Amino acid sequence: MARRSSPEVNAGSMADIAFLLLIFFLVTTTIETDKGISRKLPPWQDEDVEPPTLKMRNVYEVQVNSNNDLLVEDEEMQLSELREAAIEFLDNGGGTGDEACSFCQGAGDPDLSVNPQKAVIALQNNRGTEYGTYIAVQNELVAAYNFLRNREAKRLYNVTFNEMEAAYNDPNYTGDKDALEEKIETIKDMIPQKLSEAEPKGS
Repeated sequence: MARRSSPEVNAGSMADIAFLLLIFFLVTTTIETDKGISRKLPPWQDEDVEPPTLKMRNVYEVQVNSNNDLLVEDEEMQLSELREAAIEFLDNGGGTGDEACSFCQGAGDPDLSVNPQKAVIALQNNRGTEYGTYIAVQNELVAAYNFLRNREAKRLYNVTFNEMEAAYNDPNYTGDKDALEEKIETIKDMIPQKLSEAEPKGS
């Protein structure tokens, strides 16, 4: 009796199916990307160039120690109070003459900044500071700048600064991008984000 041969499975289309599955997973899978804090580094300067002289009233010192305690101008402060305190410092409008601020709404305290263009927020962390606290403090300080930028953009252009930036970065924006960029730069010049971060202290 002749041996009966077993039927073979046609695997010719398996490569096509595997290729289609690979394309499907590449198209539908979302890849997580790490996001950091947006910071613009200062331009390179020669070592023999002397740094500009700053009046102490224009420097707002913020420190975070190893216990995650927040010290602002050597006084303890809660994180929830930091944003409002930073706005009060930046928007003080205590300058006169060439240093006067025409749009500031602050009290003009002689111990706080003369105008936002001169104001610098100096942040220093401890090496033992928790990363979450570090990010939270950064967020509050940046939020203070954003508040003032949104307020002035709304006053001048009837649109917030955040909305202008979102429109400028939108690839489907059909307006005049050059004019929009000019408005964005105007607000940035009025309220520059001068957030200085010093080398972290040791434990």
